[in-house]
Amino acid sequence: MPLKCSYIGTTLIRSLAFLMPMLVSTHRVSGQQQISAVPQALMGSIIDANGRPIPQAKVEVIAAGKRTPLFTDGAGTFQLSRSLAGALLRVEAPGFQPVEIPVTTGAPMQITLQPAFAQQTVEVTAYGSPLSQQDTPASTLLVTQSDLTQTSGQALDDKLRQVPGYDLFRRTSSLVANPTSQGVSLRGLGSTAASRTLVLSDQDPLNDPYGGWIHWDEIPELALQSVTIVRGGASDLYGSSAIGGVLDLDELKPSANTLQLNTSYGSLHTLDEAALGAIHRGPWSGLATGGVLDTDGYTLVAPSVRGLVDVPSEVHAQNGRIEADRTLPGTGPTAGNVFFRSNLLNEARSNGTPLTSNGTRLWRVESGGDWSNASGGSLLVRLHGASDHYRQTFSSIATGRASESLTRFVETPATELGGTVRWTQAIRPDLLVLGGADTRDVRAEDHEIGYSVAGATKGMPNSTKDITARQRQTGLYGEVLWTPAKWTFSAGGRVDFFRNFDAYRYQPTAAPEPNVSQNVFNPRIGILRHLTSNFAVTGTAFRAYRAPTENELYRTGQVGQTTTLPNADLLSERATGWEGGVAVSPHGYIPAVRASYFWTEVNRPITALTITVTPTAITDMRENLGQIRSRGISLDFEAHPFRWLTATGGYQFADATVTQFKPQPSLVGLWIPQVAHNMATAQVQATHPKLGLLRLEGRVTGHQFDDDANTFRLSGFFELNGYLSHNFGHGVEVYAVGQNLLNRTIQAGRTPVLTLATPQVGTIGLRWRIGE
Repeated sequence: MPLKCSYIGTTLIRSLAFLMPMLVSTHRVSGQQQISAVPQALMGSIIDANGRPIPQAKVEVIAAGKRTPLFTDGAGTFQLSRSLAGALLRVEAPGFQPVEIPVTTGAPMQITLQPAFAQQTVEVTAYGSPLSQQDTPASTLLVTQSDLTQTSGQALDDKLRQVPGYDLFRRTSSLVANPTSQGVSLRGLGSTAASRTLVLSDQDPLNDPYGGWIHWDEIPELALQSVTIVRGGASDLYGSSAIGGVLDLDELKPSANTLQLNTSYGSLHTLDEAALGAIHRGPWSGLATGGVLDTDGYTLVAPSVRGLVDVPSEVHAQNGRIEADRTLPGTGPTAGNVFFRSNLLNEARSNGTPLTSNGTRLWRVESGGDWSNASGGSLLVRLHGASDHYRQTFSSIATGRASESLTRFVETPATELGGTVRWTQAIRPDLLVLGGADTRDVRAEDHEIGYSVAGATKGMPNSTKDITARQRQTGLYGEVLWTPAKWTFSAGGRVDFFRNFDAYRYQPTAAPEPNVSQNVFNPRIGILRHLTSNFAVTGTAFRAYRAPTENELYRTGQVGQTTTLPNADLLSERATGWEGGVAVSPHGYIPAVRASYFWTEVNRPITALTITVTPTAITDMRENLGQIRSRGISLDFEAHPFRWLTATGGYQFADATVTQFKPQPSLVGLWIPQVAHNMATAQVQATHPKLGLLRLEGRVTGHQFDDDANTFRLSGFFELNGYLSHNFGHGVEVYAVGQNLLNRTIQAGRTPVLTLATPQVGTIGLRWRIGE
């Protein structure tokens, strides 16, 4: 039976009221007194050179030939059940130099890690900088493994909604939404079916090779460790689609023996099952993980306009992943490894009426290796490929929504091949250079069958459309990172060669479509200056671009009763932007704060331009609009006022409007579709070793428009979610989740029929983990 979420919401609030007095009383006990309660316990914290905590740092106790690993929590702290005199602690964290120090007793240990420039092997983050979040000129945000696990969101796109300024093309969760409406928006730039934000996994682009949208359930949930979000143009390193920024998914590597299980059930008959097993033997290690996600969903169309054809939108998905790694001979500065991994996604969806559905079968493979040498250089090589088969049916719904007729059946098979090579060289402790190249080749087809919707031939095929095409993107790039004293300087650039060719339309004979070739240069510069050990000013400037996808060029799309026609003459989008701000490091009770003013202008943005509107249907066509601009401010904060309490969140104001369009001057000054001017998030988390963890999440979004003409207004909303968990020991944890606890009506889209976002739902679950 579906859970009664009003009860879950009441339970969460009562639990918070019950927890606070006990947690406050616990905080009044001094750190020394807490240690004395467990005389032989070892406690400590891991920080960077500016005193900021480093979450998810690996801490190993080395004693008697054995290694006992664990990871720091979100506040950078760790605790062992006992202290081993004479043992060593080895601490590692991405982007920092590992250290080994002897175990000490008495007062809690505090270990400071230095940036990785001085070591021979340099880890490079999503923006090419081995720096902590507060030391990079780019606006970056790390969503840790605990952030992803201890949250109300179930799908990855819902988990990332805690990031201020992050949004999808529509407000609907990927659990019920059409995949073609899942483009990511950062910095108020919006999106269409294609995303203006690039999603990566170990240099492999995860944006759909044909349409550019995101398959949020492709990566099994237990394989995901963290997500690094870079806001602002990043085409200088990654080429097309990185106009709004980059989402870099960090996935679990098979480096230890472990077994993990996760099972949950909740409202809307939502079932989520996941398992992971990893093994490590000598130089070899392997991993296998997968999951099943099923939900009956809910009816998206608002009750006031709902008809007989409206049924719940549901999804039935399965994913899997295998990986094998081999460490190569060598230690320290001459280490290396090779690997092979493969992902598989199979999903089937109902799109809200009996005749509309879609399905995806996606297989992705990647192999490569990493090597380093004693001179401070490292080499990364990646080869990747994907086979994607997407199918979808479309219908025409009669006035009153009492009946529908099948109009089209579409299949779009696509294959992708690509590769990346990158060399990183530490010239000296404060100077790093890197250079590389990558290429991506997509071959795709679009097969469409049209059906008669009237008369004696109703429901019979009456037309066909077949298109084949290729796209190729190749880029060469380089970057320099210099960190003298209190400064950080970064400069980079990339040249991209984009081609759209071998495109033919068969109706009934082959006729060529336009070929497009473009060469673009995308530079970026960044600067950061520490005025004090806890205060810095930053600035960046960039150019970026996004090439049109084959979906935008050739395929007719439809969401609800909005039909969008393709345009084979589309050109790439070109963005110019800059931002400046301040970064405050945490010190005592002072929270970590990063504030920025951003300004991005996009020329030739690809948009869905309204052609006709009727009471039951809208027809759009993809066009290169003249120019759009997004400017505003963003604020991120993280505070730890007490050991048991953490508060995070942020705010974004984005004045995102059309600034030029000569064919239709009336659009100038209007809002960019699907972008709210005001967005804010806040998360408050309380923990207690015996009682468990309680997290409350709030999200506020102002009103926005669903169309280019700003005719269809979507009201703003406030959403409250909650997460509650308790650890029973022996690797067993039970949790409960409540979404939309206040049961607010959230408008998701007007196509032109009003659709709604997630109602009040609840979930209970169990996690079990054994091994390291």
